[in-house]
Amino acid sequence: MKTTILAALALLGFGTIAMAETAISITDARAFETAPSAMAGGGFLTITNTGSSDDALIAVRADFPRVELHTTEFENDIARMVHVETIPVPAGQTVTLEPGGLHVMFMGLQGNPLNAGESIAATLVFEQAGEMPVSFAIIARDMAHQSHKH
Repeated sequence: MKTTILAALALLGFGTIAMAETAISITDARAFETAPSAMAGGGFLTITNTGSSDDALIAVRADFPRVELHTTEFENDIARMVHVETIPVPAGQTVTLEPGGLHVMFMGLQGNPLNAGESIAATLVFEQAGEMPVSFAIIARDMAHQSHKH
């Protein structure tokens, strides 16, 4: 579609338009198992933009009542989860969503815990790169400190 629009603009005399591109890759997508009483679970991953233009993660879609992008803020050693609208992913940079920082919140578990060994199918939505499917591997809490490539 982008190529067709550029060709049409060139034919109309608008000349050639140079467009910067994002090249997004996702690694280490994981979530921690949760207790049966948990109302939410956290998702973590690494986003790398090897392209020449900035991008931003603007949403995550998955089969939960709500899925939000969050950051963790600390005040007097008390952690508080704060909703963020976007997570910038600058050109040439890697952004890591991890415990104690930026993360995805899968909300409304309502007695349906995240079980180790299972996975969460989700779609990441980027401002420039569009939609990207991802699978969050659910890992045991004792495995949380280890890195897994998924």
